[in-house]
Amino acid sequence: MKRARYSSILAVTLAATLGLLAGAPGLSADAQAPGMESYVAQVMDWRRGRFARLTSETGYLTQVGLEWLREGENRLGRLDDSTLRMPGGPDDWGVITLDGDSIVYRPAPGEGIRVDDKSVDEAVLLPDTSGQPTLVSHGDHSFYVIFRQSYALRIKDRNGPDRVGFRGIKSYDIQPDWRMNARFVPAEHGTTIEIANILGQTEPSPVFGTVEFERDGKTHRLIGLGDSDSTSLWFLFADRTSGRETYGAGRFLYSDGMPENGRVVVDFNKAYNPPCAFNEYSTCPLPPQENRLDLAVTAGEKDYKK
Repeated sequence: MKRARYSSILAVTLAATLGLLAGAPGLSADAQAPGMESYVAQVMDWRRGRFARLTSETGYLTQVGLEWLREGENRLGRLDDSTLRMPGGPDDWGVITLDGDSIVYRPAPGEGIRVDDKSVDEAVLLPDTSGQPTLVSHGDHSFYVIFRQSYALRIKDRNGPDRVGFRGIKSYDIQPDWRMNARFVPAEHGTTIEIANILGQTEPSPVFGTVEFERDGKTHRLIGLGDSDSTSLWFLFADRTSGRETYGAGRFLYSDGMPENGRVVVDFNKAYNPPCAFNEYSTCPLPPQENRLDLAVTAGEKDYKK
């Protein structure tokens, strides 16, 4: 048992290491010019952090299931009377009772199931929208409740196939000319935009403003999501590479800090794949029509599965 677990952990470690190497981008001629060393080092440091988060024990690569709760009793496990199938852990996980917005969990006795790392007979489960969802765990297996217009379980396995088999992400060469010192146009206070997710649901998201930058002789614009508490603007965008060299549903990107004096840095070398690019258990938001660029953004991460 210990040998198998050690082998699994070793496989994850090797996969993460190889993933970092496979995802390490080359350098364009401009990036190799004198004086660019600190910029290249900064992008590489960002990429190392990105891979560390992605391959961590709590990263999106550990997702192995997404199961929607029904009103009333939901029996969790792999028994004949289980109404919600769990891919791992004990055969009997117990019962979740959903009553409107009340989510009460009764773990199966004697199975060693932990709720926020405590042994309990019953617990109220808080969803991800609370800011700190209640974590139910058994060894390498765990789940917590998410809310996407209705309640579901996000199920994880630290030794799941996507994490153990991670092979890295190919990226475009680092190109300094994709680091844009963009103009920033603030939105009116309270502005929102409807953002659809991959499930077909829509939710309003706060708009902080719009950035404008020039490329190939044209002005391009992106709506930045965020509010007064944000530390960066968040962009959901697609471009001419989407579905060809990059993930078809678009990519994510954060600005380098918040706007100052009408400018903000938007570095497309840090564009990255959303969780849905790795498995089918995520609920990723999609780029709004306004953020579909008539431009081939040949920077950042490429499609993981190509």
